[in-house]
Amino acid sequence: MEKDNTKNAKNGVFLQENERLEDLQCGGLQIVQNKNLYTFTSDSVILANFLKAKKNDFVVEIGTGGGVISILAQAKCGINKIVAFEIQREMADLAEKNVLLNNLGEKIEIVCDDAKVFEKYFEKGRADVVFSNPPYFKPTHFSQSRVNKLAKEEVALSCEDLCATVSKMLKSGGSFFVCYPAERTAELVCTLQKHNLCTKEMFFTENGKGKVKTLFLKATKNGKFGTKVRPNLVTNEGNGNYLELLHTKNFLN
Repeated sequence: MEKDNTKNAKNGVFLQENERLEDLQCGGLQIVQNKNLYTFTSDSVILANFLKAKKNDFVVEIGTGGGVISILAQAKCGINKIVAFEIQREMADLAEKNVLLNNLGEKIEIVCDDAKVFEKYFEKGRADVVFSNPPYFKPTHFSQSRVNKLAKEEVALSCEDLCATVSKMLKSGGSFFVCYPAERTAELVCTLQKHNLCTKEMFFTENGKGKVKTLFLKATKNGKFGTKVRPNLVTNEGNGNYLELLHTKNFLN
């Protein structure tokens, strides 16, 4: 028998089996996560705090998952319109639920489609800002669900695909914010440059044991050379627990 979760209703949203409601610690925002699907990590929170956009910018997310980055970015920047692509129907449905949960239907549009075919939805060179926490691991033969494989591995979106698509989406001078494995920094920077996306700002996250983990990068279409390198952001205590700073809205400002 399906569990009765009607008491968890908010804005017409009900929790289903395997779903849980979490506080995003940002202006009362909440998010539904499903333990059987892909769940977001601290990378999403950091990227949302790193990116910058103006209220009237046309903003696009590639690979929204459950919608957490778009929801946090909208709250931080007051963005009027975000178009968030998600190729997997299960995750797109969850993102739609989270948009409804937070009453952001007029601000965030979830598009269940491949971002590479974005011209079905808007013209080339329209976006002011694009951001993505993409699938960035090389394909493996490890056993995992289809949802997790597509969310984590470059099955449907390679580094080349990502950079080419972003370049087509952005207007000249537009910004791209992305996170990627630290060990693939050179590959990402070179591929971005190939598509006229110049690296302008970057930093790495570091766990509590001194290991550099993830690159966070801003690139500008047709930008000039010159990169601001921020200090590493330490994300964990020595025992592995996340630091409280990850919940602070402006910790990267």
